[in-house]
Amino acid sequence: MKNTALLIDTNVILNYLTGRSDQYLDSSIKIVKKCASGECTGYIAFHTLSTLWYVLRKWSDKERRDSLKLVCQIFTVASASQSEILAAIENDKFSDFEDCLQDKCAKDVDADYIITCNINDFKNSDIPAITPEQFINQI
Repeated sequence: MKNTALLIDTNVILNYLTGRSDQYLDSSIKIVKKCASGECTGYIAFHTLSTLWYVLRKWSDKERRDSLKLVCQIFTVASASQSEILAAIENDKFSDFEDCLQDKCAKDVDADYIITCNINDFKNSDIPAITPEQFINQI
């Protein structure tokens, strides 16, 4: 099997970091481990880091910084150009601008899949979106 390129949505990373109660917790952890081991090439969108920083605001500064460093050691950060961001702003196929940016980043890295716990958010995505569980079952 070729090394699959995955854009990992923020919710999957949050499952991994927090161990929160989520139906995809176990498969989210497996996905992150597959990316960490090199079985898959994992990417995160640039804005995932600031979202994580905000969501984890109740954690100490050191815990948040250590968590972001860990995420950046496992995943390559994908970005979007100014023109891609402007196109995302104009894109009304997505109800959530953040998801549209995820899609743009996935296209930029030529991802095979967007791995997300909320596939309905990506029904208009150019890159196929599947849940962590679907991906684990597929491989």
